[in-house]
Amino acid sequence: MSQRIYFLVHGRVQGVNFRNFTQREATKLNVTGWCLNTPNEKVEGEAQGSPEAIKQFLKAIDEGPTHARVVQLDKEDREPIEGETQFHIRH
Repeated sequence: MSQRIYFLVHGRVQGVNFRNFTQREATKLNVTGWCLNTPNEKVEGEAQGSPEAIKQFLKAIDEGPTHARVVQLDKEDREPIEGETQFHIRH
């Protein structure tokens, strides 16, 4: 059974390779979805996978890459999307 979540990451998350990090972590965990930089210097996205994969994914992005500083991670449940096969970075 798949779980889908929306996430919003606050802190120093732009200009520190956060979206690429997020995509790599998602790919490692077989999580699909997307992420993008917001105009107010946050990163948002949606992620879908097994409940355990989503748990591990959220733990990874809450820590972030080396130069990031995550101060808050918001999440909310969403309805799963059938047929999604990859995790994309949106621009």
